Amino acid sequence: MEGLKLGSSKRSSSNPERRRTGGQRDLTTWLETGKVTVADGREGGGASRHLSHQDQHKSPHQAVSEQHQLEEALLYFENAKERIPFRGNEKLMKHLSNVEKIGLFRGLPPTAFDVLLNVALSGMLADTASTRLLKCLIPATNVPESAVVKAVSWFCTCKSSASTQVLFLRWLITMFDLIQSKEQLHALYGMFFFFLQDDRLSPFICHLLYLLTRKESVKPFRVRKLIEMQSKMGALPHLQGLLSLYKIYCPQLVSISLPNKAKNYFKNADHHWKVHLRSVKHRNMGSLGSDQRLNIVGEPHHPRSRKRKWNSNMSVTICNSEQEVSRKEKPTWMLQEQTEAFPVEQLQSFSQLLQNIHNLEFPSQMGSVLRNPMLLHYINCVKDDSALLRLNYWMAQVLHDDCAWYTGKKHNEAEVKAFLDTISNAQQFLQEGFSNCEEFVYKCLPHWNGCYRLQILKLIKWIPLPSFSEMESLLYEPLGQHFFLSSVYFQCSIIESLKEMLQHWLIWHAVYAAKTNTSDSPTYDTLSGLVTAVAELIRFVGRISTFALHMEYNTLLLHFILDFYETVCDMFLKFALPLVILPPAGVFYPALLSMECVSLNQLCYIMYRYRANLVAAKGNELNKKDKMCLNISSQTFQEYNQYVSAMVGCLWTSNAFQQDTHPQGIFLPADVLERTGVLKCRNSFNIVHHPALMGHALLFLQQGFKQPKTLSLSLIKGKLWNWYLEYLYMQGMQGLKLFIESSVNRVSTISQTQAASEGLRSLHHSQK
Repeated sequence: MEGLKLGSSKRSSSNPERRRTGGQRDLTTWLETGKVTVADGREGGGASRHLSHQDQHKSPHQAVSEQHQLEEALLYFENAKERIPFRGNEKLMKHLSNVEKIGLFRGLPPTAFDVLLNVALSGMLADTASTRLLKCLIPATNVPESAVVKAVSWFCTCKSSASTQVLFLRWLITMFDLIQSKEQLHALYGMFFFFLQDDRLSPFICHLLYLLTRKESVKPFRVRKLIEMQSKMGALPHLQGLLSLYKIYCPQLVSISLPNKAKNYFKNADHHWKVHLRSVKHRNMGSLGSDQRLNIVGEPHHPRSRKRKWNSNMSVTICNSEQEVSRKEKPTWMLQEQTEAFPVEQLQSFSQLLQNIHNLEFPSQMGSVLRNPMLLHYINCVKDDSALLRLNYWMAQVLHDDCAWYTGKKHNEAEVKAFLDTISNAQQFLQEGFSNCEEFVYKCLPHWNGCYRLQILKLIKWIPLPSFSEMESLLYEPLGQHFFLSSVYFQCSIIESLKEMLQHWLIWHAVYAAKTNTSDSPTYDTLSGLVTAVAELIRFVGRISTFALHMEYNTLLLHFILDFYETVCDMFLKFALPLVILPPAGVFYPALLSMECVSLNQLCYIMYRYRANLVAAKGNELNKKDKMCLNISSQTFQEYNQYVSAMVGCLWTSNAFQQDTHPQGIFLPADVLERTGVLKCRNSFNIVHHPALMGHALLFLQQGFKQPKTLSLSLIKGKLWNWYLEYLYMQGMQGLKLFIESSVNRVSTISQTQAASEGLRSLHHSQK
């Protein structure tokens, strides 16, 4: 921390006279009759605020007297160079009494905290004096962050006693919402974490860390340290409270089980400061009947449960002593420029949301957020995760208490369906899944009896990218059991849900990859985790698809499976994921030998896209542009070549059973083919005799020969072969066209295509 040395003993400015003059001028303004100055955090900035009516009636002599007393006290403490004796020190007692009287009645100005916190924590006062001083540090407006940071530096020197350190931490927790800014305090997160090893300070340090924790604060070494402390000292509430927050932010890092129900993790025993904060606020605001929604001073940020953590971040902190002006005298836009919260019910447009996004007051009923597009926009726009975490926390409670049929509780089926549909629509709007919905899916799948089928499948689509290895046991195993015991329509729905889940993962990666250079980014491990997760998902779908098609071939199921592989085949080029996984033989060959031209055409398009992705990946690998291309092994290229040879042998060269070298392919020796007794069996699966294309071949011949004659498929050869091929393209077989043009070497391809087009036109003309 630049400009901040922990343990420094230098407490006064290099120019005491200039500092004294500045402080005198500020205190004079602060103690003027009817005025109070509020530091707004900007250099030279200040705003005049009205005092209460009873303070305005004080005589000028009283105001000057209080001003003089506070100035003398601050100057006395600031100029102290040695330890100040306590017993028999009438001067110290006088200044302590004056500070207590002013602080507990009207509060202290921001400039006073720098001096008073320093002297209280520097060890220059006896414990009794330091305790009295800390207990009267009631801010009239706010607490400057710079004063708190300097006090923390003295705290780190351990010159004050342990009881004084504990009292300072309690004061800091109570005044947390009144600190002007907290960025420098967040920078001290690691230093506070170091003091966890002190048994006396540990409960209060955990509470302070709970307030300071952001998602980026959760690190593996900190989780390990907390778990180690819990294993040594037992499941203490303050350790569990901090661990529970860590688990919410990064569940993959906290592997131990924690209580699901909220509990009082931290003590709330600082009633002294609360009472005086409330009374000082009411005096300075001039209204005892102020809006309860703004009464944050009376109830400081003191989360007693995990739920309070989310609620606290949504509250509005009052950091000034401005007299409240009637809302009826101000237009709405002026009200929003103040620190007053903006009620959700007043939102009318997206532009209004953007203008008031930092003052937005979340509703107490979190269910309304799921149905409100404006609030969903708010969750998308705000970088702070507190709103989303609060929503997730509430949602976890509702899902467990009101929707979990597997717990044995009776629920209203219509209400559960409506609620799950609302969650799915909100996830669709946000283009992001809720973490607690993921947990709900994992818990319900082992007990799933098919109820709420559409709703559960919608939730599966939005399961976020997993960052742990338990995906196999949590999702794939229970889902696979339901897949094999269900009807073909349910199987198609499961494949469709998994396809959309894969698309969401790939889109997330594509958006992220467009912003960063993945090969040089520190998130390289994250990309490796994504590649592993995607590969596991694809292999799982390949396994269940193979078994399903083996048990009972179904055209509809094959169509959904090929739809899934249409996404898989383009992962490298379309989504920038350096991974290519081919369909298993149990999917490829049923599609190749299918009796439906749609499935065959779809397979041809998939193989064409696989070729484009593999060529691009091989080019990048040779140019050493992308290190992650090593995920595409030579075995993948070999398997692709085997598949292409089988397809060309079937569709083009009429060697269906001789050019297939795949271990699970359809290769048959010549003697076996002879024993079948089938004439010209090698031609059985070319583009003329293939069961999926034979109907097109007959229609082609009927349109080409006007005179009635015996039509034979053997007529389609030579020029008619090319004309027939063009005819197939005109029937929508674009996948077949792309595959043949990319994988079959034809002599004079352009001239043959032109001749085929002219011949086809002449056939149509002669028919007319």
